Amino acid sequence: MDPRSSAQDVHRCDLCETAIVHSYCDFCHVNLCKLCIADHISDGYDKHKIVPFQERRSTLIYPKSATHSHKNCDLQCKNCNDIFVCSSCAASETHKGHIFVEVSEVYTTKKNAIADEANKLENLISPTYEEIALDLENQLANLDGGYEKLTTTMSKQGEQWHREIDIVVNKMKTEISEIKVKHRDILQKHLDEIKQIQALIKQTLLAVEELKKSTKVSPTIEYSSKIREFSKLPPKVKVTLPIFIPKPLGHEKLYSLFGQITPLSTATEENVLSLNQPNTSVKTLLDEPELVATIQTGYQNVTSVTYLNEDCVWTSGLTKDIKCFNMKGELLHTVSNKSEKWPNDIAVDSDGNLLFSDWTSRTVNKVKNGQIEELIRLRGWGPSKLCVTSNGDLLVTLISGNDYQSKVVRYSGSTAKQTIQFDDEGKPLYSGNINAKHITENRNHDICVADCGACAVVVVNQNGKLRWRYIGHPSVTKKKPFKPVGITTDSQSRVLTADYFNHSIHILDQDGQFLRYIDNCDLKSPYGLCVDNNDNLFVSEYLNGNVKKIKFL
Repeated sequence: MDPRSSAQDVHRCDLCETAIVHSYCDFCHVNLCKLCIADHISDGYDKHKIVPFQERRSTLIYPKSATHSHKNCDLQCKNCNDIFVCSSCAASETHKGHIFVEVSEVYTTKKNAIADEANKLENLISPTYEEIALDLENQLANLDGGYEKLTTTMSKQGEQWHREIDIVVNKMKTEISEIKVKHRDILQKHLDEIKQIQALIKQTLLAVEELKKSTKVSPTIEYSSKIREFSKLPPKVKVTLPIFIPKPLGHEKLYSLFGQITPLSTATEENVLSLNQPNTSVKTLLDEPELVATIQTGYQNVTSVTYLNEDCVWTSGLTKDIKCFNMKGELLHTVSNKSEKWPNDIAVDSDGNLLFSDWTSRTVNKVKNGQIEELIRLRGWGPSKLCVTSNGDLLVTLISGNDYQSKVVRYSGSTAKQTIQFDDEGKPLYSGNINAKHITENRNHDICVADCGACAVVVVNQNGKLRWRYIGHPSVTKKKPFKPVGITTDSQSRVLTADYFNHSIHILDQDGQFLRYIDNCDLKSPYGLCVDNNDNLFVSEYLNGNVKKIKFL
């Protein structure tokens, strides 16, 4: 048996093509047995990288430094648009005081993101498109049958019309026959009366003729004239034949009476595909939530935290600066609000761009490629809190500038497409005050608002219909009023909301039932909340400027 074709799962040396592979050149991408290694590197080329076969393709090929050609660029400068630099460049005056990250860490993060993307493409996006294509193919396959049913229904309607018309015609013929009988009876009756008078006239005429010939005095003198009586002619009877007056056949009216064909309706339903789906397996609550990390933001008061990726979160406080930190607490980026005022809230869109609301300028802004772009400008209303939905829409809680009415508006880009403000009875869903109303979307597309002024969590479905309200949970240890601020949800559709004054987090199920508190982890004045793709909870502590990462599942 040819050893090269046996046991297909056994890797062979690419040089001799017979021996079992032992090593691998990570630069040339060649399988090597022990004997062929020396032959492969004998050309004197200094870039060969021989590694065990099991560790193949593990050697990173770094870019060369443009300034120091003998060195590899193993760092990225965060202050210089992430350019690659070597250690000598990093130590130079040009990059003095700059923040650097190791290329290997960025590479590993990116590789993980690529693997995650491949997994989503293969297991989520591609199957979804297969389902869509299959649905369209089924619609095409059923097209002829559907239209055949339509024409059959129309034919049946035509047959029914023919039957109804026959019934109408026969009914009218019967009516005509009945009228004809009445007509005949009327004429016959008058004819009989005339003939009776004619008989009297004939009888009178015979008597007159007798008198003309008679010489008898008495009968002649006693005769009473009948002329006056017979001169009163009976009324002349003229019965007019009935007339059938056909109604004009107006084709348009007939068409409308026959039925109606609805126009072809091409409805485009939103196909929601949530890419931020981590592990959808059932996760249970930990008996004791664990503090994983604490990030010191440098803010005196930190208000908001939002998840960017596996290693980074954006934060904001009562300053114009919005800061991005990694999990080691290292500052990576800073964005400054042009209005010099602090942002009301921050969020990250589906493309990874930072969004922030500015009450002073009444705008919602996007940070793209380091530049601030105005996304939404409002009149009469101020933007408060933000939430990017699973399909890429933006939910904004708005507060009017004069009477402090509150509402939620859904935006697609800069276009408002939905407003949520009143319940079915026309009553406001949200309290009318200046208090913050944090917002999030649940996995079932419910819209959840922490209405601090109403001391309640208000949840509506995606159509804006009220589902439930949560006004806190009785507790002997939580003595202060329930004033919910930050709000978020996990992969199991649980709702988490920050209880600022009682230094705790309430965890509810998707129907508003209380499950438990997170009140260990030395929480102090929790304010902003978010959850990453692995269900880690990030909590901003308003008064001490910290952001805590907590494992609770």
